Amino acid sequence: MLRRAWWAGSLVLLLVLAACERDDARPRVVLYVSVDEPIAREVVAAFEAAHHISVDIVGDTELKKTTGLVNRLRAEADRPVADVFWSSEVFQTIELSREGILDEHLSEATKDWPRQWRDGQRRWHALAARARVIAYAPARVAPADVPTTWWGLTDPRWKGRIVMADPRFGTTGGHLGAIKAWCDATPLGAADFYGTFIHALAANEARVLASGNAGVVESIGRGEADLGMTDTDDVWAAQARGLDIELVYPRHHHDPSFAGGGTLLIPNTVARVRGGPNPEAAKSLIDFLLSERVERMLAESLSRNVPLRRSLAAEFPQLAVDDPLVVDWDEAAANRRAAVGEAVAVLMDGPASAAGGAGR
Repeated sequence: MLRRAWWAGSLVLLLVLAACERDDARPRVVLYVSVDEPIAREVVAAFEAAHHISVDIVGDTELKKTTGLVNRLRAEADRPVADVFWSSEVFQTIELSREGILDEHLSEATKDWPRQWRDGQRRWHALAARARVIAYAPARVAPADVPTTWWGLTDPRWKGRIVMADPRFGTTGGHLGAIKAWCDATPLGAADFYGTFIHALAANEARVLASGNAGVVESIGRGEADLGMTDTDDVWAAQARGLDIELVYPRHHHDPSFAGGGTLLIPNTVARVRGGPNPEAAKSLIDFLLSERVERMLAESLSRNVPLRRSLAAEFPQLAVDDPLVVDWDEAAANRRAAVGEAVAVLMDGPASAAGGAGR
């Protein structure tokens, strides 16, 4: 009996060791990802099961998110560690592509990718967007009173009641870059319309939070503010936690008949890192991340990302955004640093300043 038990135990141990050896022998790929970890891990698990390739996931703190990983990619440019960069935004991905850190990816899966949602040299491809929105506390702000444009936040009635994330880190900075680029390209009847907007926010004592976009909705939920600039996924997450938070999809142009002047959609981007150690496995992972299956997973997730595929978007009409802002992504990215610099100087270094920090 003891001998049979010993043999049975030995057999189990050998099977476990053999499984470990098989796992170690599998191809590997290193993924830098700024998408929320639970969502990213679900997608990665589906990829590993389908392709038998092991994925090493590298994220960052909730506050630094995309910016932390972008700076890490820059620091590792001469000796890349990552193979694939999956970002929850597009603006800093464009900066990396201009710096030569990202490489071309062309495959059967991406050969017909819409030009609006990819780099001209195919160094990044976009999918599954979030919308930039105004979140508000319905217990303190009547829905009919919520601003329907971003400029509505400059109304003196909201003085001292507005919060936003530190623009140096994440989608807030990209949004400001898009606003500046869009204002420069669109006749709005005033010179330096972007600067006027930022100074008006400062006059309204808009507070910049160190806790990012998630902190914006938390601040509203705690009653520290009534309105805030944030992303849809942060609002959905706050609602799931029971916070009394609602949102509106604000326009950039005050005239609803002005086509292409609506709500900004910020897509996820996927890119191959130039000189990454596992190029073949990287190609497989990129094609999977850009698949309809993954875009559906993101639409069904807590983030409720807006599908960019028209066929898939039709399955999620509740996520549709009317008249999205028409954006020149390259111009928005090119304007990001100047827009952020002006916002920091006016909002954070002036009387309306709050503690500096980071955000997604």
